[in-house]
Amino acid sequence: MKDFQYENPFFSENYLSKSKKPVDDIMALIKYLTPISNKLETTERQFINHKDSDKRMCFILHKGSVTLYRRNDGIILNSESAPYIFGLSTQHLAQDYLSIRTNEDSEISYLSIDDTNKIIARHNLWKQLSYLMIYTITRIYDHCSKISSLSSYEIICHQLYELMNEPEDVRNQVSVATYIKDRTFLSRSSIMKILAQLKEGGYIVTDRGVLIELFTPPKKY
Repeated sequence: MKDFQYENPFFSENYLSKSKKPVDDIMALIKYLTPISNKLETTERQFINHKDSDKRMCFILHKGSVTLYRRNDGIILNSESAPYIFGLSTQHLAQDYLSIRTNEDSEISYLSIDDTNKIIARHNLWKQLSYLMIYTITRIYDHCSKISSLSSYEIICHQLYELMNEPEDVRNQVSVATYIKDRTFLSRSSIMKILAQLKEGGYIVTDRGVLIELFTPPKKY
């Protein structure tokens, strides 16, 4: 597991910088939510629904990492490592709009959204909730803005930095091309063409399609 992050030089001036994760606020929420939550048995690459019976669920990620999918087109909106809480920012969306998938062996517990909201109100955790929501919204908006208004080359470079900042276990399980295709609207052929150029130029190192190293690529190619 890396203890550093690859700095992305492409978007520091014109786009949102990566929002700092409010770990202390998330842990404060987890402290109060965990005692009444239920442990969820998970396996690697398991999909989890936001609904259990007729109740909307809140999921606490204690260990591991997960990916958030938009179900109508399979686009990945976000990926998160523990600690994290899913479900609070989407409690008013259609129940089948999003799905969660584990990336590795993970520890997850769950409780209903109704119980979650009651605990937050009872213990006056609105500040902690607001920081979690701001972080979540910033992450998703940042991702969406970068795949909708940039050139194919810029999008791919951004995704390369995102991939290098993923947990090592996640990065070693997915090819570079698949990671980028799952998160963008680019065709596999255009992705492969640009990756081949970057590899030939010595800006990326791959092994069997897995990204091993990334060196700062030119802003234009």
